Amino acid sequence: MARKVFNHMEYQEGMDVIESDIMDNILNLTSKYDYNTYTKDDVLKALSKDILTLEDFGALLSPVATNMLELMAQRSKKETAKHFGNTVTMFTPLYIANYCENECVYCGLNCKNRIKRGMLSLEQIDIEMKNIADTGLRDILLLTGECRHMSDVEYIGEAVKIAKKYFTSISIEVYPLNIDEYKYLQECGADFVCVYQETYDPIRYEQVHLSGFKRCYPYRVNAHERALLGGMRGVSFGALLGLSDFRKDAFSAGVHAMLIQKKYPHAEISFSFPRLRPYKNNAENNSNDVHEKQLLQIMLAYRIFMPYAGITISTRERDGFRDNVIGLCATKISAGVKVSVGGHGEEAQGDEQFEISDPRSVDEVYNSVLNHGLQPVFTDYIRTN
Repeated sequence: MARKVFNHMEYQEGMDVIESDIMDNILNLTSKYDYNTYTKDDVLKALSKDILTLEDFGALLSPVATNMLELMAQRSKKETAKHFGNTVTMFTPLYIANYCENECVYCGLNCKNRIKRGMLSLEQIDIEMKNIADTGLRDILLLTGECRHMSDVEYIGEAVKIAKKYFTSISIEVYPLNIDEYKYLQECGADFVCVYQETYDPIRYEQVHLSGFKRCYPYRVNAHERALLGGMRGVSFGALLGLSDFRKDAFSAGVHAMLIQKKYPHAEISFSFPRLRPYKNNAENNSNDVHEKQLLQIMLAYRIFMPYAGITISTRERDGFRDNVIGLCATKISAGVKVSVGGHGEEAQGDEQFEISDPRSVDEVYNSVLNHGLQPVFTDYIRTN
């Protein structure tokens, strides 16, 4: 049966439409961003300021700044120490389901990709979470594929309630929700929402999201606002680097976060910087021209532009790179990661979303953080309800 394809810039039935000009502002500001116009003097001027403008941020993301990483790193390290001390928060993700209704050309969970699908029962979720908690971790990220039919909001809510028994901070990375649904999950115990736009370029967005509700560009962009209106304490931003023009996508994500911070000053802001990774049945899905040097530049630029924001470094990156960016710009690191459904002590119930590059255990990452003169932290937020 053919899947319905709709206009990617139009909301679909059942989607909350909120009054907001943030998406239009992102698109307008990004359209004016030409990273090839910046000079070395522009970068030096940006680094000399205490508070950076969007123009300064754009300069730090420009090609000319790629040759000035040492200066950027020195500034970034000072900002990280100033706002976060020498602490590095540790967490792990738990995939509770990998069913997906979307046809995204870059993702292993693509509904047309022939992989083993599965979801954890509530009993299995409890076992998995206990195994994770036994490692000492108290910060967890719950993930599902984007399929309301198989992993509905009530199922996610029950998983959050179980997590509340073991963890002090519970983040969710699921399909975008309406305000009342975010409110429900917040009442269940979730406190942080991760939504990544993949690419902010509407044309490219349409090209890589062939069908499914994820195809709706504005509903995804405005998910962060809906999450905050639903009572979540914080939201995480990012783009899938290498999917489109990575410098423009990095700029757009920074603009997005800045606009949200201005509108919702109480919100905790965080960033993650996933690069394209190979997945089952597609070993060629690589990050193109986004190499480690470019990734480092982007991370440093974010730290200098929004020094108080959290920055997560995932296991998509190799251990040596991850070890070197903590303390320099990254403030949160995953450990003991499984990107299959379950697999934390129990047999995995579904295939992995993508290939990871750093399979180290919690203890191994913990000791590595210590060896870098930093303090690994299992709890940096205590729930009050």
